[in-house]
Amino acid sequence: MNGYKKCKHPKLSTPRYRGLKWLEADLPRGYQLWLPGKRYSVSKDLSHYRALDRELLDLLERDRWKWPGRTIYFFSDLHGDAEAFLASLVASGGVKKTGPWDRDLKLTRSGRHALFIIGGDCFDKGPSSLQLLRVVRVLMKRGARVKILAGNHDVRLMLGIHSLFLERDIRTAHFFIRMGPKVIPLLKEINEHYLQGPKALRGIPSERECRRRIYPPKRWFSEFPSVARWVMPDDGIEREMKRLRVKLDRFEDDCRKAGLSMRMVYAAAKRWRQLFLKEKGEFAWFFDKVKLAHRAGSFLFIHAGLDDRIARIISNQGIGHLNRLFERQIYSDPFDFYYGPLANTVRTKYREVDMPLTRHGVQLVHRKGIHAIVHGHQIKLHGQRIMLRKGIINFECDATLDRNTRKREKLKGRGAAVTIFRPKGMVMGVSTDYPFIKLFEPNVLRCELKGILKRPGVRKKR
Repeated sequence: MNGYKKCKHPKLSTPRYRGLKWLEADLPRGYQLWLPGKRYSVSKDLSHYRALDRELLDLLERDRWKWPGRTIYFFSDLHGDAEAFLASLVASGGVKKTGPWDRDLKLTRSGRHALFIIGGDCFDKGPSSLQLLRVVRVLMKRGARVKILAGNHDVRLMLGIHSLFLERDIRTAHFFIRMGPKVIPLLKEINEHYLQGPKALRGIPSERECRRRIYPPKRWFSEFPSVARWVMPDDGIEREMKRLRVKLDRFEDDCRKAGLSMRMVYAAAKRWRQLFLKEKGEFAWFFDKVKLAHRAGSFLFIHAGLDDRIARIISNQGIGHLNRLFERQIYSDPFDFYYGPLANTVRTKYREVDMPLTRHGVQLVHRKGIHAIVHGHQIKLHGQRIMLRKGIINFECDATLDRNTRKREKLKGRGAAVTIFRPKGMVMGVSTDYPFIKLFEPNVLRCELKGILKRPGVRKKR
């Protein structure tokens, strides 16, 4: 590692993996500095003329980093894969696996003092969302401090099913079908767990009536543009209508292929509502714990990212106000929430169709002492990545954990990943898809980057 011996380095505290014999996960042992030039490690947008090395050095020298008061383990985009989550818990060093069952886990000394943040998207894709949530509950019962952030799939699922049981409203009548085929594995799972036996569908309306309640009315395509225009641009409305036509055409066929009638779909949605949104439901704790964002020191944890309007809310009123807005809007005004700036935080990928983040927005959060955004949502195939976006460091932590996405992306082996934030001033990215633990330590990185920039031939501009 060039220049490493010249740079004073704090004592490393890399995670100890305890209980690996109960898991199928190939976790990295050595470490590597999180430097530009290391493949799949650091990148930047094209919004500035400065070279990557120079801009990263400028950020590290300018910003006074404040570190979390306790170790934070960040997991994101679990997508209903309990086994990947268990392997990721072991990868953190905060949990020891003690046996073959999901409940066979124990907090280590590090885990007892740490904060576990689940960065959104517990639902979708499978193989078992309910099993995953039961593992999260076991972790909480073992005494772990757990925070759960809202992901786009979590929000879409809650709004989609909740909308079935609200007064009919053109603005939200399409929310259930809008979930598309991705909701079908969960509905099938609920049927298999809770709706077996000859009396399972007692009280459920006829097939025709269930179809009427599930589908938006025929007038939706003519009326939705007029009620949505004050919130959505015309091209956004057109995309929404085009997307819904595709999902309407295939939804019932996809359900039939999964062995679900419309009565079974409606019954599963009704049972989900009882399980998650009723006070005594088995999973009622989940949405009670879900927040939009969490801040620790200089780090903002969120599912997808920021735009200028959210940056202004954070700058003027703080993270607590942002979370209160989320709690109020998601239940009382789901349409305004889903198509407004709050939902952009769970779905932005910084595309042209997303609400923009500019350098002005970044300056607003910088002034509040936020120097890094930690998020998931954007799939990475080689572990976590640092992205410099509009002059702020982003830790991109969606390391492709769930087995269905791994199969689609042709990744080998069981997925596991965790991003670790140490109070003494370092970040570690652990993933089964990168051979080293990626180490971000500002003092050492400053030293290394200065050495790189002093080499002959290194350009300071693109």
